[in-house]
Amino acid sequence: MDINLERFLIPASIFISLSVVLLIIRGITFRILHKWAGRTDTQIDDIIIKSFRVPSVYWSIAIGLYIGVAVSELPAKYVFYLSKAIHVIVILSISFATANLSGKVFKNYIQKSNLPLPTTGLAYGMMKAVILIIGFLIVLSVMGISITPLITALGVGGLAVALALQDTLANLFAGIHILVEKSIRVGDFIRLETGQEGYVEDITWRTTRIRMLPNNMVVIPNNKLSQSIVTNYYLPEKRMAFPIPIGVSYLSDPEKVEEILAKEVKKAVGEVPGLLGNPEPTVRFIPGFGESSLDFTLVCHVREFTDQYPVQHELRKRIFKRFKEEGINIPFPHRTVYLKKERE
Repeated sequence: MDINLERFLIPASIFISLSVVLLIIRGITFRILHKWAGRTDTQIDDIIIKSFRVPSVYWSIAIGLYIGVAVSELPAKYVFYLSKAIHVIVILSISFATANLSGKVFKNYIQKSNLPLPTTGLAYGMMKAVILIIGFLIVLSVMGISITPLITALGVGGLAVALALQDTLANLFAGIHILVEKSIRVGDFIRLETGQEGYVEDITWRTTRIRMLPNNMVVIPNNKLSQSIVTNYYLPEKRMAFPIPIGVSYLSDPEKVEEILAKEVKKAVGEVPGLLGNPEPTVRFIPGFGESSLDFTLVCHVREFTDQYPVQHELRKRIFKRFKEEGINIPFPHRTVYLKKERE
């Protein structure tokens, strides 16, 4: 009995002692690496350290368990099962670490390089899923489970799953279509045909999230979004033109009004944030003759959609002040009513 107990205690002691030592070395190593990464400008080293922090715990335990089993005199059956368990732990931990690392590095690279590629939750999830599936298949192969019957069963069961999850799959493939087509990207400012407008926060496997200007979130299924009429204010570029309608009295000189508007806008370029001087702003005597005013349209260009609101605010104040200085009136709408007196 003592001999059998000793056969288990010695390997267990080696396993526990070695695992503790490896975990201490791991902790010291990661502390040094964190200090080193804090002194560098790049974020890649921080991403790598964070991705391997948790899996390294399992690797330390797996190494301790492997050496403990190697020096033990356990029956071959137990050694076999323990070896399989070690392989499964190592493969799964490497799969999760690789999936997290590749996703974060991809996301960081796209953001740094400003490439027109989506860094959405759907793209990130698909990349992780592919790596995890490969790791799962390797685990099955290590455990001696044939993959061919599993693939056959998945093919048969896949039809039933596809029928049961029609809406989910429709949203998934609609999200993939949106990403590939690049008609809507994360960060774009869009307006839906139902009237909601805002910034695209994320495109997930089922929904697209749009943050509106009041800081509310609109969640729309990808399938509905792909079938909707959407205005993207960031395509083909962020710069956009917007009109400002202006009406003046019929007693005003149209040429003088046009000259004042053009000068005020050109003067505001460089002073009003978001207002662009190229292309030059234009003034048109359109729509022309109104019911009680001469109607002009001032067309300006701004850096992006949301810049038009503060730009309009500032330009209207400047134009109103200049009109008062020049004696140009902005008339109130009025009508002339003729009353016909009936004969007695």
